[in-house]
Amino acid sequence: MNRSFFQILTAGALATIAFDLFGQGLSPLFGFAKLAPVGLANGTLNAVFGSSPKGAADALHIMTGLLAYPLGYLLVARPIAGKILPNLHWSGVAIGYGIGLWVFALYGMAHLVAGLKPFLGFTGITWVALWGHILFALVAAWVLEREAEEPAHA
Repeated sequence: MNRSFFQILTAGALATIAFDLFGQGLSPLFGFAKLAPVGLANGTLNAVFGSSPKGAADALHIMTGLLAYPLGYLLVARPIAGKILPNLHWSGVAIGYGIGLWVFALYGMAHLVAGLKPFLGFTGITWVALWGHILFALVAAWVLEREAEEPAHA
């Protein structure tokens, strides 16, 4: 199945909006932790480059959501799942991918790169981030997989 660049950007945009709405709006509204993806991106840039120009962390967060993570689903998660569990519905692949993104963000980037506690110390933000990454992956996969579920037109 071919996907257009526009479809990948749409998947990333909608998924990033869902992630930010959930993690920065709804979660704190209901008394849970507020995600700070731009803060993590800033810490990562500082750790890697020694500084972070104004706006660079915002750009990194947006570009990661628009392109890197949707492409990761298409080029990594989907092919691996196809080899290991070929009959697994895309939503199952997306949930697994979302958990993988969470591990990547909170262990790989936050801990190994930025030097923070692994999984941010398993505090409230850890669990909001888990659900946020799963939500991101489900929204992105839904957009990317819709074409596969639509019936063919004669």
